[in-house]
Amino acid sequence: MPAADPTRPPRSARRTPDLAWTLARAHLSRRRTQNVLTIGGIAVGVMVLIAALSLTNGFTRSLIDATLRASPHLSITSFTPQPRSPALEKTIAADKEVTAVTPFLADKGLLTRPASGGRSAGVDFATLFGVQASAAQVLQLQPEEGELLAGLKDGEVMLGAALARSVGAFAGDEVRLLNSTQRRATLRVKGVFSTGNYLIDSAYAFTNLGTLQALQQTPNITGYQLRLQDPATAPAVGSALTGTLPYSALPWQNLYGTLLDQLALQKRVIAFVVFLIVIVAAFGIANVLTLAVFEKTQEIAILRAIGATRKLITRVFVFEGLVLGFSGLLLGNLLGLAISAYFTVRPFQLPGDLYFITALPVEVRLTDLLWVNAVGLGTTMLAALIPARRAANVEPARIIR
Repeated sequence: MPAADPTRPPRSARRTPDLAWTLARAHLSRRRTQNVLTIGGIAVGVMVLIAALSLTNGFTRSLIDATLRASPHLSITSFTPQPRSPALEKTIAADKEVTAVTPFLADKGLLTRPASGGRSAGVDFATLFGVQASAAQVLQLQPEEGELLAGLKDGEVMLGAALARSVGAFAGDEVRLLNSTQRRATLRVKGVFSTGNYLIDSAYAFTNLGTLQALQQTPNITGYQLRLQDPATAPAVGSALTGTLPYSALPWQNLYGTLLDQLALQKRVIAFVVFLIVIVAAFGIANVLTLAVFEKTQEIAILRAIGATRKLITRVFVFEGLVLGFSGLLLGNLLGLAISAYFTVRPFQLPGDLYFITALPVEVRLTDLLWVNAVGLGTTMLAALIPARRAANVEPARIIR
């Protein structure tokens, strides 16, 4: 019979995965209150992080959608008003990315409504767009608002909802316009539109193209407004269409680029600040496992004395950290998705004059969930490795002595 190899650990110690898991489960079952609190801390951090990112995504998406309801995906303009170009219009319409195009003339002016019928006078500045019926296909207003826009006649104007409230003029009222060339006109309000973006609803007004041309005493136009199949392609489409023409392209990303950059920065800051909660919760795992190491020092020494390897001891505490981390991540994901679902059904109502939009929807993105869970799991793993390595370095001879 061959002699036993003295350097080889006992057979029971060689079954490290089963033994490590058994010991980890036994340790966890004896500290239920601490474990529940640790799992709860991680869950709260992950829940808040998922909910915050989803609300930020919803805010960004809602603001973009509201903005594009009354703004074209792409504007092609000249430095000075130019006559309409049938060749350019044909080139634009032939582009496969373009779904609709309309000529427009832009101007700024002062709108006033005289006092009448017990109402005080109203006044506000406005950005006016003279458009044709095809503008209803370029913009993304509500169906009934699109019909009003397409049916604008000479001398009629359509106001943003917040602008209409500021001026105090609604459907059927007359307003007086003083434009940038110091010319005056009296317009009848055809109706109002609402995009949900307060900046647009408080500043934009649409009138018939012929009305604005007559007011400026010019047959020219500012340029063309386009609607694309994919709004994200606006910069590329604009460059392709204006490469050899005396026109400049203004994608919606450039027009609202500063706002988009601010929103992206806001999301990163929120994610970093909220992630600190997860880090604090991960310290809870480290604390729990460190206490376990102190409590189980003699047990660890005995295991080492009978042949348990450092890897086995490390696995025991890593398994404990993984169980706590996975449980906290799972519970946090469920709670975060539940909160997101709730705010999807009942979104936050916001004051539009402060936040630009009137409602705050939720948008859960798979990429956010993946990186939240990956970073959360990595953080909890690092927190578990510190006490695990401490336990593996226990010297059995010194402790038993």
